Amino acid sequence: MSDREAILFANDAFYAAFAGGSIEQMRAAWADDRDITCIHPGWRPLSGQQEVMDSWSTILSTGETADIRCVGARAYSLGDTAYVTGFERMPGTLLTATNVFVRTGPLWRMVHHQAGPCQDRGAAGREDSDPTLQ
Repeated sequence: MSDREAILFANDAFYAAFAGGSIEQMRAAWADDRDITCIHPGWRPLSGQQEVMDSWSTILSTGETADIRCVGARAYSLGDTAYVTGFERMPGTLLTATNVFVRTGPLWRMVHHQAGPCQDRGAAGREDSDPTLQ
């Protein structure tokens, strides 16, 4: 598996945990051996394992994330650090997102997630329809 494929696999695992409402899978997606940060739409920046995982516990417990889908994901590798940009699509909502990963052994684990409103609703459709970007 190439680095790009492994990074996108890690990104998919994050969104599977998100959609599945699994805090255990969400914890597994994030690095647990370094500082992590997260900025949810409309929230203040969160930092540290406790604060970030508490936020995910709250979000996942609502059951409102089952329909989330990441589209147009593009991976960029910077050695042992990588990031993925794309869109989060949920019923009635379109967000643009950036996910940052670090290589820990053979795995890529998240260290930062940020999502916010996207005004260009057509962009996600263009990205979603291009199979080379998936």
